[in-house]
Amino acid sequence: MKIYAIPNCDTVKNARAWLEEHGQRYEFHDYKKHGVPLDVLKAAVKQLGWEPLVNKKGPTWRKQPEKIKESVVDEKSALAFLTNTSSAIKRPLLERNGKYHLGFSSDQYEKIFK
Repeated sequence: MKIYAIPNCDTVKNARAWLEEHGQRYEFHDYKKHGVPLDVLKAAVKQLGWEPLVNKKGPTWRKQPEKIKESVVDEKSALAFLTNTSSAIKRPLLERNGKYHLGFSSDQYEKIFK
């Protein structure tokens, strides 16, 4: 199991705390430092769609020039944008048994780890 995220995000901190409290072992991939492998992004897009991966509520997206925002219109443009601007990926991106999950809530993780 692997979490793709950045360590200082409150949602990520909550997800990691939940996993630790429930005895779940995971590998943490800091995509601010290491980026997100394109194959991971493609697999997540295949399962979740490209739109949910783009965190349009976050500060990284809001700070983008309008020209950039308007250019993110499909899978190809989203993958290019997220590859170059990994902090715009909704967090955390959890991969467990080949399945991807976005975001965190206690209820969501309870269902995932049933």
